Amino acid sequence: VNINSGTLNAEGVQEVGMVFKDAFDAINFQTQWIDMPAEMERGGHLFAETKGKKGKKLLLIGHLDTVFEKDSPFQKFKMVNDSIAHAPGGNDMKGGDVIVLYALKALHENGLLKNAQIIVAFTGDEESTGKPLEISRKELIDAAKRSDVALGFETSTGFNYATVARRGASGWALEVEGKRAHSSGVFSERTGAGAIFEISRILHQFYTDVKGEELLTFNPGTLLGGTFVNFDKSTSKGDVFGKGNVVAQKAIARGGLRFISEEQKERARNKMREIVKSNLPKTSASISFTDSYPAMQPSEGNMSLLKTLNQVSLDLNQGEVLAYDPGRRGAADVSFGAEYVDCLDGLGTMGSGAHTPEETVNLNTIEALTKRTAILIYRLINE
Repeated sequence: VNINSGTLNAEGVQEVGMVFKDAFDAINFQTQWIDMPAEMERGGHLFAETKGKKGKKLLLIGHLDTVFEKDSPFQKFKMVNDSIAHAPGGNDMKGGDVIVLYALKALHENGLLKNAQIIVAFTGDEESTGKPLEISRKELIDAAKRSDVALGFETSTGFNYATVARRGASGWALEVEGKRAHSSGVFSERTGAGAIFEISRILHQFYTDVKGEELLTFNPGTLLGGTFVNFDKSTSKGDVFGKGNVVAQKAIARGGLRFISEEQKERARNKMREIVKSNLPKTSASISFTDSYPAMQPSEGNMSLLKTLNQVSLDLNQGEVLAYDPGRRGAADVSFGAEYVDCLDGLGTMGSGAHTPEETVNLNTIEALTKRTAILIYRLINE
């Protein structure tokens, strides 16, 4: 945790990767560091693999990066009491990576990984995926195609919950143009409504006409409008100039879209496109979309994995494990495998305050969760 590995700190991400690489080398996994092209400004990924033909072929997914960059004041691990640590990325998700490593160490030391195919994929840019996805997620998708099951070790939502479905994530960008003129002419046939009224109409109709499907959400995260608008996509910062007596000629909004299936995503996008077309007088608008994470839909295979995990937990006297509400989880790398394999996620550490300077990790749960993971892996590779 004390090695900064903010997503944009490529050297730090690789340094954390090398710590894990050495640990996997020590238990006879074949390891590989995969660099990303320099223009993507991402650190790369660590893959570790053991080969075999016994039982289910497993893909175990984690990530090396955190949301805390080198300029963050939150940098070091510190014990709060005998069970809780204040730690940047300790919960999301270096703790989950440690669970993967130590479950496999336990199985290796007992000679229980022989003739099993297990691929460990620790990505270096989960918190801000490198673009294009065809490059940054190629190896992860290829690994999923060679596997039967993907297990994700993102932070747990509770000791007795696991994730059988996650929503996908997509971005959208709205651009609106109006006619710059003296405000005394607003609403007239020659001047029209202006860009800010038009973007307000569009966003309001998104709210009234697109909202409503279960597990579908969308959110405008930034909004700028005026006579002149400047926006830097890389930093998500901008500035505007305008006056109350001048009709705005430009407005922009940037937002996100969450969905449980590709069909739901496309329905929402099509509704948004139709709304954007119906412009107020003397205005024009366009919307574009970018893909980030696919959805991990609930499936019979995912529920079967949950059933196996639940039995492991009961056999360990750790209690029943239930499916967590997908509407309360963000997107994650496991979703890139969902098209090809059965998936289960949320198997990592417990804690609180992920993505904030208050992030904590509950160290007392790591041993129990590692035991649960080791036995789950053992049963899957012996099916």
